[in-house]
Amino acid sequence: MGDPRRIKKKFSKPSHLWQKARIDEERVLLKEYGLSNKREIWKAASLTRSFSKQAKRLIAIKNSQSEKEGAQLLDKLTGLGLIKEKSLESVLDIGIKNVLDRRLQTIVFKKKLSRSVKQARQAITHAHITIGSKKITSPSYLVTVQEEGAISFSEKSPFAKQDHPERTLPETKQT
Repeated sequence: MGDPRRIKKKFSKPSHLWQKARIDEERVLLKEYGLSNKREIWKAASLTRSFSKQAKRLIAIKNSQSEKEGAQLLDKLTGLGLIKEKSLESVLDIGIKNVLDRRLQTIVFKKKLSRSVKQARQAITHAHITIGSKKITSPSYLVTVQEEGAISFSEKSPFAKQDHPERTLPETKQT
């Protein structure tokens, strides 16, 4: 089972850390998604690699067990909103941006519950955001399609009041 004090990493670093093209791409992703460090990008990349590795293995093997595992993988990925069509070939098209778009931090910003991605991250870590009745304090939480509609401010949060100065107001058309 392993030593509980020795937590394994859930990602792997790039093989060559000083590639200019990769560094520039990561810098753009950091800014666009409001990530705190490159480790979050590497975690998303490891997640996409594991999904594609599973899909490649299941495509190669044809038996009843692989069909069950393939159905479970496809159900998980459609539940997360990462794929639209249920085929193992579509799993290979999942990219880092697809995973980063499903993070709670990004969805809070896209639902206009915050003015910026950084502010969304801060609201989540300070327990101002709930999904249903459950407080989530991890900005990297992957939101399922079903949970997406239940994202709101916590009842006890000062952001829950409509007149809070930091709360964004819906845009109105001016003619």
